[in-house]
Amino acid sequence: MKKNKIKTIALIAHDNKKHEMVNWALANKETLKQYKLCGTGTTSRLIAEATGLEVKGYLSGPMGGDLQIGAKAAEGGVDVIIFFWDPLQAQPHDPDVKALLRIAVVYDIPIATNRATANLILKNY
Repeated sequence: MKKNKIKTIALIAHDNKKHEMVNWALANKETLKQYKLCGTGTTSRLIAEATGLEVKGYLSGPMGGDLQIGAKAAEGGVDVIIFFWDPLQAQPHDPDVKALLRIAVVYDIPIATNRATANLILKNY
């Protein structure tokens, strides 16, 4: 990675976690301004509307957005993934979610699956 490269953070949230993600983004708006942001469908739109930050949107998760972000991560185009997932709700695209988590591990990409971990990553990255 180049030292002066602006890092990219992917923002993803399952339906029951979108409100939490938007609140987290609002609380961290000033820090997030330093990064390129992308996210899956509705999540990217909600964050952009709430914060005024530019967030590149991909497809919604169930329509392939998780896989799009996973592909970008594998290509070196995503440096951090913040994914507020709902482990208590069955997801129709669960294989895609697992694939994204696998990509993060294989390519050594920091991934936060809750607010506490997201805060630690953002503070120390």
